[in-house]
Amino acid sequence: MAAEAIGKSQKRKNKMATIGMVIFFSILAILIIIPVYAIVLASFKPGNHLLQYGLNLNLDVANMTLDNYVLLFTGSHDYWIWFGNSLLLTVITVVLTLLVSSFVAYGFAAYDFKGKNFFFVIVLIILSIPFEVIMLPLYKQISSWGMMDNYAGVVVPFLAHASTIFFFRQYLLGLPKSLIEAGRIDGCTEYGIFFRLIVPIMKPAFSAMAILNGMNAWNNYLWPLLVIRSSEKYTLTIGLNTLINPYGDNYSLLVVGSVFSIIPIFILFICFQRYFIEGMTAGAVKE
Repeated sequence: MAAEAIGKSQKRKNKMATIGMVIFFSILAILIIIPVYAIVLASFKPGNHLLQYGLNLNLDVANMTLDNYVLLFTGSHDYWIWFGNSLLLTVITVVLTLLVSSFVAYGFAAYDFKGKNFFFVIVLIILSIPFEVIMLPLYKQISSWGMMDNYAGVVVPFLAHASTIFFFRQYLLGLPKSLIEAGRIDGCTEYGIFFRLIVPIMKPAFSAMAILNGMNAWNNYLWPLLVIRSSEKYTLTIGLNTLINPYGDNYSLLVVGSVFSIIPIFILFICFQRYFIEGMTAGAVKE
């Protein structure tokens, strides 16, 4: 009887904990959705309405219109140039960052060499340093290399991304070393082992990091603002910021353009969501 009572009490506690988690995450989801709802709602309202009333949650059907979307697709502006620049820069950044960071992480996980722990500590130190601390020295270095007003100056400094290297290393440590040895016994080269054996297994990790690095590259504002000078090379974040001024009614394009800027990241997540959770958790399991 005592054991049965303890079992019922434990089930009751587990049920209450589950209900509490559901309530907590429901509230959190609502808090996240509210800003998105506000900006989507504002995209159907005239720009002068936004100037007068600001962002709000009022569903004012009388003032709702599709004029902002007509302006986005048919108006005379540079939005789609900025959009294309951001898309190109994001794709290049994600592909090269995943490639370089996976090479570095594989070296840390699969090989033993002199100074291995020292170099990995440097990666951890870089991981802990805010970007604002290294921003000015990095700006001076890129300027001395002649990479100003060039997309290479935006991409190159972050190819070996510290957090991505750390994540890939932790993921690779969970893979059996016998897999690499089997590849060597079969006569596969070191590059063949990486591309034929390791890369297919790392699909979940690549997917998780593709989403996170893609979000960072797409939403990056400060560093491209320092490097890019020509208006035709502006990314979407910089271009939308130029619309904020007191001398023109650009808020219609600003709001609807902000809504449209969400779509690429949403598509990226939909494409890689199959592996995202697996990639984020698999590295915690060790052999």
